Amino acid sequence: MDKKSFRAHINKTVVERLQPGDTVYDTSLKGFGVRRQRLSASYFLKTCIRGKQKFITIGRHGLPWTPDTARRQAMAFKVDPIQTAKEKETAVSLKELVDHFKQSHYPNIKPTTRREYSAVIDKKILPFLGKMIISEISRPDITKLHHKYAHTPRYANVTLMVISVIMSWAEEYGYRPINSNPCKGIKRFTENKVERYLSKEELSRLGGAISEEEAKGRISLYAAAAIRLLIFTGARKGEILNLKWEYINYEKQVIFLPDSKTGAKSINLNEPAMAVLQSIPRQTNNPYVIVGKVYCRSMVNIQKPWVIVRKTARLENFRIHDLRHSFASTAAESGASLLHIGKLLGHKKSTTTERYAHITNNPVKELNEEVGHLIKDTMKNRMV
Repeated sequence: MDKKSFRAHINKTVVERLQPGDTVYDTSLKGFGVRRQRLSASYFLKTCIRGKQKFITIGRHGLPWTPDTARRQAMAFKVDPIQTAKEKETAVSLKELVDHFKQSHYPNIKPTTRREYSAVIDKKILPFLGKMIISEISRPDITKLHHKYAHTPRYANVTLMVISVIMSWAEEYGYRPINSNPCKGIKRFTENKVERYLSKEELSRLGGAISEEEAKGRISLYAAAAIRLLIFTGARKGEILNLKWEYINYEKQVIFLPDSKTGAKSINLNEPAMAVLQSIPRQTNNPYVIVGKVYCRSMVNIQKPWVIVRKTARLENFRIHDLRHSFASTAAESGASLLHIGKLLGHKKSTTTERYAHITNNPVKELNEEVGHLIKDTMKNRMV
């Protein structure tokens, strides 16, 4: 790699035209410069500290470091180069800040979200960015991380979301300049959400499979009850597994959840759901409806029983969460409006319910035909 050094007023055009090995010294600010490595350009300040020449790295080109922001930072460094050197020596990496981030941010989010954050941070973010100084992480770094998981769009987008939260937190606590989040403007990948709905024939097979596996003892009565409640209520898995007896109001036929993914909510109980609840034996001193293997605790994981039931019912590629979609699709097919479906599922945003709009079209068309015929018949009667 041939190395070349020259002087020019450092601006965006100059930086983007740099070839690998090039170094440019600014003509308006002594010591301020930018050098291009193989893949990226970095801003620096060449100064003198205690009689010795020092190079202080400002950061890589890309948000937050542009020619203007890097020049202002270089000017700030020139005011107190000794303090600057100390700050650079104690600059913290992303890995070093993660524990502080968790202690500060985790109390504000739900336990399930914490687990998802931790998995993304430990398995995806830290292996890729952990050693980098947090103030020097740039947009190209985030883009590379995002594209690293392009083959799984949802996880790539979740990773982008989590690192964006960390960067905003770093701004708030002074580890990065304000409004320097390098995740801003990075376009998310399109997620191909495949949602399965049970046909009447599949639903019949599922009901038979639950009863069969419960009778054989391959799944517990609590696991069978949990799956049935998911079918009859359209509730989320965590809402049923963490359900306590005190949340159930039999008189009003409703479950009042003090907390859920969308906050406090109520789940209406139809007659089949009520029958399931009334068939579940209460375990002494256990507040939970769906009992697990650990005494006085709820069932933690229903995946194994679900896999057994799903295989018996011959339901390929059908997730337990799809039971919620099937509940909604059944409501849509019966003629329910999107507003009512949203209320049944506890959606806070109407856009979340719009995925079922194509299913509600059939009842609307049928109603349209019925209204048309009524009008036609009325007109005929008037003409007689």
